[in-house]
Amino acid sequence: MTEKSLNETEQEYAERMRDLEENLKVVRTKIEEAAVKSGRSPEEITLLAATKTVPVPVINRAIELGVSHIGENRVQELCDKLPLLSPCDRQFIGHLQTNKVKFLIGQVSLIQSVDNEKLAKEISRLSVQNKTTTNVLIEVNIGHEENKSGVLPEKLSELLEKVSCMPGISVRGLMAIPPVCDRPEDAMPYFSRMREYYVDIKAKRMDNILMDYLSMGMSSDYAQAILCGANMVRVGSSLFGPRKYQIL
Repeated sequence: MTEKSLNETEQEYAERMRDLEENLKVVRTKIEEAAVKSGRSPEEITLLAATKTVPVPVINRAIELGVSHIGENRVQELCDKLPLLSPCDRQFIGHLQTNKVKFLIGQVSLIQSVDNEKLAKEISRLSVQNKTTTNVLIEVNIGHEENKSGVLPEKLSELLEKVSCMPGISVRGLMAIPPVCDRPEDAMPYFSRMREYYVDIKAKRMDNILMDYLSMGMSSDYAQAILCGANMVRVGSSLFGPRKYQIL
């Protein structure tokens, strides 16, 4: 990298960090307002910063500002960033192939995108092999969209029963990405159905199934998700600005 391009990169990072501080204030305020409207304390809502394509210096600045949870979408990007990241809770939130599971075991606190038995079995196998337990969320395709991952709602109970019997894996809740909507309010019926599944499963008290997290809502609709019961929101562009495909 030339001296000029290095200076340009440093200037861009500085600008993004300045924007980040203000963006974080806005996001926290919206989370607080939505939590109060939903009858909960803001402390009950976990803000997870979605850091896909975000440079490490900018992520570390977010951590300095109090962001304690980050989520990555791509295994390789996560692995590249890990040695450079400040201490924080690291999670994986993207589509996961079974051949990439080995890179996540012991490296993340939560895998949010488990949607089939084959993937769960591989997480279980490698977790047992590494003498650890891996926490996961079951991803639900709440909109029945063909181009999205996630177990179909009508298959959710069946998958939960299978995963509950696997060693080395613990289900901690549900995750969903609703269909793209013209208005944030239009996503609320999907969020409400996810809340119903979450409450119903929690009431069943299944072995090895803990409904601790309902992860739903992103930059465009996290306030609406909180109003419908989300206790974890995954916010990226509202914190870091539009994605720029240069990460380190």
